[in-house]
Amino acid sequence: MTNITLVEAVNQALAYEMAHDENVVVFGEDIARNGGVFRTTVGLVEKFGPRRVLDTPLAESMIGGIAIGMSAQGLKPVAEFQFMGFIYPAIDHILNQASRMRNRTRGRLSCPIVFRAPYGGGIHAPEHHSESTESIFAHIPGLRVVIPSSPARAYGLLLAAIRNPDPVVFLEPKRIYRWVKQEVLDDGNALPLDKCFVLREGSHITLITWGAMIKETLEAAEELSKKGIHAEIIDVATLKPIDYDTILQSVEKTGRCVIIHEAARHCGVGAEIAATIAEQGIFFLRAPIKRVTGYDTVMPYYKMEKCYLPSTHKITTTAQQLMEYA
Repeated sequence: MTNITLVEAVNQALAYEMAHDENVVVFGEDIARNGGVFRTTVGLVEKFGPRRVLDTPLAESMIGGIAIGMSAQGLKPVAEFQFMGFIYPAIDHILNQASRMRNRTRGRLSCPIVFRAPYGGGIHAPEHHSESTESIFAHIPGLRVVIPSSPARAYGLLLAAIRNPDPVVFLEPKRIYRWVKQEVLDDGNALPLDKCFVLREGSHITLITWGAMIKETLEAAEELSKKGIHAEIIDVATLKPIDYDTILQSVEKTGRCVIIHEAARHCGVGAEIAATIAEQGIFFLRAPIKRVTGYDTVMPYYKMEKCYLPSTHKITTTAQQLMEYA
């Protein structure tokens, strides 16, 4: 068992699966010789050679297409896009080919691919390096969308994504790549996809979030506990499909709910979660559903990021407002 960061957990999961499955191939821009822009693939080319760890040209559409071709020939490609903001040229391949393969062939073929990308703000980078557009991919039938929020979940969920027979968009919150270290056993045990994780038990209010916003949500729960408010925290983890059973059970217990995400507010995944709670759990609620989100703008540059990203204070204040309802 080693004490590692989220970025190291991604590397560890890739290395484990490549060592145990010769069909796993990793490729992307600068991932071999340079070990990736965030060092997630450092050392892999030395372990597994240039036939299984490949540098590609700066051509995201090509990366998406090659991944589908590899998958069709029995390989298990893990394709990295350097930033989420660069993934859009590959959407044609992801939407029109990868996500439809099982349905198009009536189950005769599947398309096991993991499309990896660092995503989200918080590193003071220009706009295309700070995207949080997970709702685009969550809207596509046939895709899974998975976002880890800790080293242990990054390790276990990435293993599960690689072993999954259908395509997975695996988004890594780069703001917390090195936020915390956690003991992770490199035993090859995957975590379940399509399940939420209850990170903290509580009885007064449910805080629902994913990715890097776990950090501020945990901080908010600590602040709330000092005021006698016990918040339950749910890490959605798999944004498509969503484990609504866990969410609804929590809302039934607490009667109050705040959904937190850094992506733009309009048509975000939070809106879908709120709609489902309203449809299936409205009689559980003792207060309106609230969202704490980013704004309907492009991520602003540098220091302005702090104004855009949901803060611990904003989450805490919103939760306290809901507690005022009888």
